Amino acid sequence: MPDTPASSSLVEFKDVTFSYPGSAGDRVILDRMSLSVPRGKVTAIMGASGGGKTTVLRLIGGQQKANSGQVLFDGQDIGALSQADLYAARRRMGMLFQFGALFTDLSVFDNVAFPLREHTRLPEALVRDIVLMKLNAVGLRGARELMPSEISGGMARRVAMARAIVLDPELIMYDEPFAGLDPISLGTAAQLIRQLNDTLGITSIVVSHDLEETFRIADQVVILANGGIAAQGSPDEVLRSADPLVHQFVNALAEGPVKFHYPGPDVKTDFGNPPANTSARRAGKS
Repeated sequence: MPDTPASSSLVEFKDVTFSYPGSAGDRVILDRMSLSVPRGKVTAIMGASGGGKTTVLRLIGGQQKANSGQVLFDGQDIGALSQADLYAARRRMGMLFQFGALFTDLSVFDNVAFPLREHTRLPEALVRDIVLMKLNAVGLRGARELMPSEISGGMARRVAMARAIVLDPELIMYDEPFAGLDPISLGTAAQLIRQLNDTLGITSIVVSHDLEETFRIADQVVILANGGIAAQGSPDEVLRSADPLVHQFVNALAEGPVKFHYPGPDVKTDFGNPPANTSARRAGKS
């Protein structure tokens, strides 16, 4: 029988609902959201803080499980995998954590070598060659003996990129890769994400708030809001969106659907009628 052709999407969300439990009731983050991440492309996940961007990465990596719906990675339902199968799926993913998250007591070389030593039985000579190749790809082969405390924030981010690609993953997820970088380091990081994606033939998901650089490198932009997708398409299509929330976001406007004040009682109620328990405590002190 002929092999079943691979889907054009490496990652798919199908009617996914996810919420975090809280004392005031479950806080719904994603509400029956559906999303496709095409193979070989750079997909940017954007939106206001608290909109579910990092949650999307956690669901793909299996750190969280959807309340309902399916999160598919190369056709596999991540939420239904056994622990062994989940670990096998994770070995096909690379992750660049916010601010790099390097091991501070390991050298640049050993940080990048860590996944190889943990997940493979390659001889140390081959580990050395692979690590040097990955460091060379991010321009830091000469920094291999340095410690994380001896390199800049931009260099640390590039070391983290080398570590993310050292196992030759099919998917790399970037959580705020541009946060805290100076303009030169930011531009370098953005260029590396695009080059690594195209050169290695991988799929990239970038969670970011940086509009200019993210729109410059992305093939697809997804704006999350109110538990779903407010806009999705090429950067140009998203910029032309008539959705008021998307317009506020891409133009960095203070006024719009995303309010400055967190929802709560009106001012008169809060300031004019103190809660009974507060009044009781005050009475007890007088």
